[in-house]
Amino acid sequence: MKHRMSLKDPINVIITGVGGQGNVLASRVLAGMLVDAGFYVTIGETFGMSQRGGSVMSHLRISEKSVRSPQIPQGRADIIVALEPAEALRVLARYGNPAIAVLSNSRVVYPIGVITGELNYPSLAEIQDVLRRTAAKNWLIDATGEAVQLGNPVLSNIIMIGALSATKLLPFSRREFEKEIARNMTADKRRINLAAFDIGAGMI
Repeated sequence: MKHRMSLKDPINVIITGVGGQGNVLASRVLAGMLVDAGFYVTIGETFGMSQRGGSVMSHLRISEKSVRSPQIPQGRADIIVALEPAEALRVLARYGNPAIAVLSNSRVVYPIGVITGELNYPSLAEIQDVLRRTAAKNWLIDATGEAVQLGNPVLSNIIMIGALSATKLLPFSRREFEKEIARNMTADKRRINLAAFDIGAGMI
């Protein structure tokens, strides 16, 4: 059955993180679920430094009517899903607006410049303050901490997708997630990914 979406069309979603966090998989899984639910989804991806630790950003444009250009215009994102909190702020500064919703992982990944002392990194309290002041809705969850408990920190990407489902910002649920991973994961991987999804949904 096709879901109905809010009046806004397209809905513009940015999934952002750093290399090695599973950003691209998260965007593909989300797009697959929404296509299955009857929407047109266009994905555009941009990568910073190609090694682990570089910025990775996926633009998803979700429409009931037509295919859209893959790049979201500046200031026009509706939802930011950030696998790393400073990346949430970076994307928010460029694509944010007063109506935006931001869901962010709270676990920091320090860039090389911070480790070497050349750059400063905002505190989690400062990040929370910016999110409170600039986003209409925001959630900050320790997805990485839960993923480590499951035995694989990269599962934070699926925990974030589960959390996104619980925000009700997009028309998908656990059922769509089960169908999506049944297509492209082995049974043992499906079990752990479903567990990650459920943990994320329970964190909102």
